[in-house]
Amino acid sequence: MLIEAMLLVTLVGALVVFASPNRYAGRLAFAISLLPLGISLWLYHRFEAVGNIFLGGDPAFETRAIWIDLQPYAIEWWVGVDGISLPLLVLATILATLAIVSAWTPIDERESQFYGLILILETGLIGVFVALDFILWFVFWEVVLIPMYLLIGIWGGPRRKYAAIKFFVYTNVASLAMFIGFVAIVFGLGDAVATFGMPEITAALHDGQLGALAGLDAATLKLAAFLAIFAGFAVKVPMVPVHTWLPDAHVEAPSPVSVLLAGVLLKMGTYALLRFNFTMFDDVAQQLAVPIAILAVISVIYGAMLALAQSDLKRIVAYSSISSMGYVILGLVAYTTYGVGGATFQMISHGLISGLMFMVVGVIYNQTHTRMVGDMAGLADRMPVVVGVFVAGAFAYMGLPLMSGFAAEFMIFYGAFESTVVPSAPLVTAVAMFGIVIVAGYLLWAMQQSLFGPFRLETDEPLGRAPIQDIAPLFVLLALIILLGVDPDIFVTMIQDAADPVAALGGDT
Repeated sequence: MLIEAMLLVTLVGALVVFASPNRYAGRLAFAISLLPLGISLWLYHRFEAVGNIFLGGDPAFETRAIWIDLQPYAIEWWVGVDGISLPLLVLATILATLAIVSAWTPIDERESQFYGLILILETGLIGVFVALDFILWFVFWEVVLIPMYLLIGIWGGPRRKYAAIKFFVYTNVASLAMFIGFVAIVFGLGDAVATFGMPEITAALHDGQLGALAGLDAATLKLAAFLAIFAGFAVKVPMVPVHTWLPDAHVEAPSPVSVLLAGVLLKMGTYALLRFNFTMFDDVAQQLAVPIAILAVISVIYGAMLALAQSDLKRIVAYSSISSMGYVILGLVAYTTYGVGGATFQMISHGLISGLMFMVVGVIYNQTHTRMVGDMAGLADRMPVVVGVFVAGAFAYMGLPLMSGFAAEFMIFYGAFESTVVPSAPLVTAVAMFGIVIVAGYLLWAMQQSLFGPFRLETDEPLGRAPIQDIAPLFVLLALIILLGVDPDIFVTMIQDAADPVAALGGDT
């Protein structure tokens, strides 16, 4: 019942924070967030290999009971984790706690509402990574949408309403497409399944029990459902060309919200693609390996090129996320041990690195009141600690050895290079690797312009010392990035236990 305890503590904690005075809300939310964080770390400590829970493995820390009986289908309370979902669960609780601390400085109005929404958002994120019944999973998926919309729309920048509505419309339409596609598959399976349990639906699909529906034969239905589900999750990742909501959301969102948006919400999309499209519909994914790989490479290169053209630090990091998520898709479609495992590890690594970068940008903005590269220079002399962390985070993004980004990207490239599913895999991988060169180009340019040279700001006000609550989360994230870079097996061992069965679907043993 530890998973239920996480969800209950976080949800009840959100209600308590909503009712608390504003001056206590931030500290209270931080204290409450330590409870789900502690439980997630305890789950990690007690975890034992279970295989892949969508491919026959027994879920760890499982609870299963009938929730609503809708003949002929039953909706269940079914939760559990494996080596893919547990690291993402730990990531979500870590970033939620640090985001709350990083919000103490910039959030100075309606604090109880802000921190309450953060905890509701964390509740939804936890649920997405533990739910095994589709309807239950979809409820948590949609729960995440509401607080994020409000956090952007109320506490965001000058164009916050536009960004929030754009985020809501894109993701809501995507959710509808995904829902229709999946429900069509359930109906097509007919009597083969009696619940919305995703592992059972996966098993029925792999057993070839899908039938015709609405005049579509099984093969056509499966392809149509795959495309609808893929399109829905591609928006969440996001992949090119359905990425345009992301930069607007990041620019207008408060920096602590951007930490969760880039660090965890984008991983909802890649996690769902791994579970649904690349596990349930593995045969269709392999048939469409070429266009999927092309989309992944386009996201890598195009996202990096867009970042190169930006002058707002937040937009630079936002477009970097699009590029990084392209690597995840490339690793998944490779269907190799290192490809799938590296893609999952990249989700964790990018969550930490992007969270760090958005926090650093937030601290710089708190002090300088600008994010424009052309408005600042010489910050290294005035903010040496923050700039040092900025440089370290940028090199982590570039894949510096002994940092988590290097381990993740090396695994992906190695796995993609040896793929037998993607034709001309070495060439495709080589093109994707060129994205690292572009990443280095725009990050080095941004650092040169904003951090070094003679000090320059439009205002003559002296820069104050950043408070400890702004600095401490930066060092925690940087330490985790280095720790996973030095010893990737902290997560890779459990990840591979669950990723290897997926790679085996592509013939890699």
